[in-house]
This record gives sequence, C-alpha cells and structure tokens, in this order.
Amino acid sequence: MKYAQIYMLLLLVACCTSCNGQVKSNVSKPIPKVIRSFKTVPLTHDLDTTLVSQYIRSIFQDSKGNMWFGTISEGVVKYDKETLTYFSNPEDFYNQTVYAINEDKDGNMWFGTDQGVYRYDGKIFKNYNPKDGLNHVDITRKGILVDKSGNIWVGTHGGVYRYDPMADSEGRKSFSLFKELGSLNIAGIMEDKSGNIWFATSENGVFRYDGKIITNIAEKVALGENYAGGIAQDKMGNMWFTMKNGICKYDPSASLRAGGKTLTEYTTKDGLGGTEFWGIYIEESGIIWVTARGSTTRFDPSIPLPNPKAFKVFTPADGLNCCVQSMFQDKDGNMWWGTGQGLYRFEGTRFYQVKKTGPW
Repeated sequence: MKYAQIYMLLLLVACCTSCNGQVKSNVSKPIPKVIRSFKTVPLTHDLDTTLVSQYIRSIFQDSKGNMWFGTISEGVVKYDKETLTYFSNPEDFYNQTVYAINEDKDGNMWFGTDQGVYRYDGKIFKNYNPKDGLNHVDITRKGILVDKSGNIWVGTHGGVYRYDPMADSEGRKSFSLFKELGSLNIAGIMEDKSGNIWFATSENGVFRYDGKIITNIAEKVALGENYAGGIAQDKMGNMWFTMKNGICKYDPSASLRAGGKTLTEYTTKDGLGGTEFWGIYIEESGIIWVTARGSTTRFDPSIPLPNPKAFKVFTPADGLNCCVQSMFQDKDGNMWWGTGQGLYRFEGTRFYQVKKTGPW
C-alpha cells in the first residue's frame, strides 16, 4: 500500500509537469552551450547573468534558421539550437548595442548600432560609418531593410541611406543619403507586398515610396509621432502604424471607394492596454500584437467592434515584463519578445522567460 501511494504521488507530479507549458517546451531539448566569440567586454551594470541578456532590443531569424538577438551592452547573440554565441569585441564589433538586424541575399548579416552599420560574413565584422558616406551613425530600431531586389536601406535619426555594393568593392563611399526624404528622423522601414517602401518617422508621419513618388500619409496629427515607429501590413493589404494614443489602420483601397474611410484609429477606449504605444507586430494568423508602457495587447481584428473579446491585455502579472522592446515570429510560428528583463516566449495563455538554460 505504501509503495502504491508513492507511485500515485509520482504519477501526479509527472502529470502536472506535462501540463505546464513552460516545462513541456523544454522536454528533450538540451541546455545550449554558451560561448564567447571574441573577447568579453566587462559589463558596467549589475545584471542578471542567468538571462540571455538583460535588454533584448532586436530579434531576427536568418535563412539557416539561426535566431539572432540584439542586446544592450552584450553585442549580438546567435542561437543555433545547440549553442548561444556572444559576439562582443571592441576591436571587431566596437559597439555593444544592436538595434536592428537583417540578412542580405548573399547570407551576410547586417547589424544597426549607434556606431553605424556592421556587416558580418560569418568570419569578419566590417563597420560602416561617416568615412563610408553614412553621415549619421545612430541606426534606429527596425532601421535596416533588405528589399525584394536585394537593396539595403538604413534608417537613422538623420535620414535614410542606401548601400551601393559596387562602390564598396571599389573602395568608394558605399552609402548615400536618400535625398527624396531629406534628413527626417526615421523610426522604422518596411517593404509591403507590392514592393512599396514605407518609412515611419518620429515627427512627420509615414511616407510611402513606390519607386518614383514619395507620398506622405499624415492625415492624423499624432500619426507617426511615437518614436518606436511601429509599422506592419496585414494579409488584406492594410497598413498598421503606432500612434501617440494607440494604433491606426490605413486602408489604401478605401480612397477608391465612395465615402471610404482611409484611416481607422484604435485606442484604449476600444480595448488597447497601456500608454505610450511603442510597437506593432502581425502574426501569420492575422493576430495583432501591440506593445505599450505597462502592458502588451493581443488584438483579433476579425472580431467586429465594439467587442471586448477582440482585445486581451497582458500585464506583468501574466509573466511578461512591461518594457517590451522587440517582437518576432519565427518560421515555426513561435512568438518571441525582447524586453528590459530578458527574452520571453508565449505559450498560448501566458508568457515565460527564456534564460540561457531555457526553456527554449
């Protein structure tokens, strides 16, 4: 009888463990090996060393499936499902803060920092700064775009720059200012499904470039005012932007319909949580995530409004640190969050923190 009771207790514990999403996600997954590629730079803050990094400013997945995390003070971190590799060396990768990450058609990784742009070919980091024509070296969050044609666009606090690989190979200045926009403070860049390039600014709204003409989408005074520069496109072709008091949907086809409403605003009155709206990300499923000071909101635009079920507001009580700085969906459909308290994943109803030891 005694042994039977012990067996039932163990069975109960095993059952509870399998039902816990955070633990389940780490089953059979080995703890990644942590290595420091290049010399480690001493941290200036008393940070939690169990975290992947204290501050995750950018997240990206490359064509090989590797995850890259841009940090503050620890350079960039690569996770290949077996190893966490930290690239942080004042000689090869001078700046330790990475705000933007992307990959070009040749497999080179590009990193935007506040000391210019770095290109990594798998062996060597090359820095681009004013000597290369990049007169503003403070790259903004989501400030590197590789468009469908392979062109590289870089957004800074003093305008947009384009990269010329031919000039680079010939030893000439490889970056030049995109004069059509001038020296605007760029907060984000993206390319839509039709090939238009969109630029979110911190003070002058949003601009669309179709390859010939620049159009300013600034019918709302607060549009684009938020420095985070949240910008995304849904499957219907609508563009979404963060605003000072919420988010805004821009329907480019509405202007072709009689009485069509081009801009639709969503605020806390509709169900969004928090203040000072920072970022927006649209999942493949169409679910929209909105980050703000104090909370993160999951918004299902397929539910007609007004309806409180369209919005689910998550606060630190739901496991997610309030200061979200980046969001990303990987090729397997997993959502990642970078915050001021490390890296997070979502298990359907609750967030969990991913440390160096997992759960991955």
